[in-house]
Amino acid sequence: MYQLPSPEDFAYQTDILQGVSRTFALTIPQLPAQLKCVVGNAYLLCRIADTVEDEPTLSVEQKCLFTNQFIQVVEGNQSAEDFATQLFPLLSDQTLEAERDLIKNTDRVIRITQNYNNNQKRALARCVRIMAKGMADYQEKETLNGLPDQVAMDDYCYYVAGVVGEMLADLFCDYSEEINQHAETLKKLSVSFGQGLQMTNILKDIWDDQQRGACWLPQATFSKYGFDLSNLKAGSNDPAFHQGLGELLGIARGHLENALEYTLLIPKDERGIRKFCLWAIGMAVLTLNKINKDRNFSHGDQVKISRRSVKTTIFLTSLFVSQDKLLKLLFNYAISGLPEKNIHEKII
Repeated sequence: MYQLPSPEDFAYQTDILQGVSRTFALTIPQLPAQLKCVVGNAYLLCRIADTVEDEPTLSVEQKCLFTNQFIQVVEGNQSAEDFATQLFPLLSDQTLEAERDLIKNTDRVIRITQNYNNNQKRALARCVRIMAKGMADYQEKETLNGLPDQVAMDDYCYYVAGVVGEMLADLFCDYSEEINQHAETLKKLSVSFGQGLQMTNILKDIWDDQQRGACWLPQATFSKYGFDLSNLKAGSNDPAFHQGLGELLGIARGHLENALEYTLLIPKDERGIRKFCLWAIGMAVLTLNKINKDRNFSHGDQVKISRRSVKTTIFLTSLFVSQDKLLKLLFNYAISGLPEKNIHEKII
């Protein structure tokens, strides 16, 4: 029998979320009470899996071992305490202190996980299983030469973000019968929604990723313009590189268009869920605009959006949260300077 979570467990979840993600610590509290806790818990489960994959001192074999062990922990087949006890001493100072603390307290997080209904637990376990195995696969493909093509980039984005979108759609549908009426379309759009956000992160973090020996850009996209990703250097002024970057900006824009369609399928009276989605979309669009205007940027901080921009995004999307026509106008204005590119994930 599982141990019931204590008030201290729930307090820990709230506190650690602030330490491991400022963005989600901002957006998750906007959700209705019935979703706020489970979505926060889901994010922490994903962060634990991500921490295993990102720890540089672990061997491929160790990462595989701990990844499989954590999948079993989430599915209720192994001890969270044993997992944490074995993994925590192996984490280096290169892993953030908040992430090390999260690993140490895996049992707190799992006690909350096991408290949810069966639909919720299935959604969380499926997400962790697919994400963890997908990330492990791509860790072995991590090079400075990039991914082969856009299909490979799409697959990578699915494993690290698209599957999270599917999980959120499942949780939203479980929460509301009205939302569940759009389940099929929402789940298709959710993958595109996740890819739009992940592509934004990939483009913003090109140079940070390069410093640690990784590149998630598609080789074929750049080679058709005459640029070889193996020659990629921070602050590149090469027009061919800028053309490839522009194409990816256009693809990301298309995915965020799908993200807006996803959001507008959420009932207007579900203001919290809409804000959760709109704030993420708004910040992604602003980031893409900064990259587009400064394609020869050399560090992620140069395209990081300001606190003022974040506050403006929050204010405007909250003001128009239930007004679909105004949201569309605001979104279309915000993306008007970005390149356009047709994407095969255009669902509706």
